[in-house]
Amino acid sequence: MSEPVLDVRDVSFSYDQGGRPTPALRHLSFSVERGEIAGVVGPSGCGKTTMLKVIAGLMAPDSGEVLVNGRASEGVQPEVGYIFQDPRLLPWRTVMENVMLPLEVQRLSKPQARLTATRALTVVGLPDVEHAYPAELSGGMKQRVAIARALSYDPAILLMDEPFAALDAISREKLNLEMLGLRQATGKTMLFVTHSIAEAVLMADRVLVLSQRPATIRREVRVDLGPRRDPRMQDSADFIRLTAAVREGLEAE
Repeated sequence: MSEPVLDVRDVSFSYDQGGRPTPALRHLSFSVERGEIAGVVGPSGCGKTTMLKVIAGLMAPDSGEVLVNGRASEGVQPEVGYIFQDPRLLPWRTVMENVMLPLEVQRLSKPQARLTATRALTVVGLPDVEHAYPAELSGGMKQRVAIARALSYDPAILLMDEPFAALDAISREKLNLEMLGLRQATGKTMLFVTHSIAEAVLMADRVLVLSQRPATIRREVRVDLGPRRDPRMQDSADFIRLTAAVREGLEAE
C-alpha cells in the first residue's frame, strides 16, 4: 500500500484564553491517500478550521505530528495548498497577478511564473480574465481564481475550508462538479471541510465525522458511489443511505 499524502498522528491543540487552555483538538488521527478526496463534517465550532490550520502549518500542535508525503510538517509547507472560506484576493492586483503571487514568493522568473499561472487559470476554466480585477468578478469566479492560485505551485494536497459556502446553490453545485473534474484531470489529493452532508457525500471518497469540541474522529463513512458523480444521484437509494450514515454520526453526540 502506498504511503499516504497526509498523515495526522495523535494531534491535540488548545487555545490559550486568559492563561487557561481551551482544548480544540484531542488525539486526532487520520490519513488521506494519494488522489483521494476526503470530506470533513462536524458540529459548528467543533474545531474544523483549527484542524486545517494545524495541518497547513499555520499553528503548531501541542502534541502529535502532521506528516506530508512522509515528512514531518513544521511551519507553512509549499506542499500544502490552502483555499479559505473567503477568496482573499488582493484588490489592486489583476487575476494573473494574484495567481502569480505565490510563484513570485518562490522566486520563479516572471516568464515562468506567468506561464505556470496561465496553465492554472486554464485548469479552472478562466483563461480569458487574466487582466480583470477581483471587483469585476462574480463570487464563483473569485473562488476559481483562489483555486488557481493554490494550484499554481502544484501542492501535494489541497485543503479547502468551506470555499463555496457563500455562493448560491447553483454556483456551488457547479463548482463542486468542477472540483471533481479537476481531480479527474490532475489526480489532486484534497481534504475539504463543509457544513453540508449532501455536499460531503457528493464530493468525497470518504467522509470524516468530527465530534463536539475538542474534535476527534467520531465516525468514518466510505462513499461507494464511484469516481463519476452527478447531482442527480442525490435522489438515489445509495446516496440517501450514505447521507443517513453521516447524519447518524453527527447525531450520535
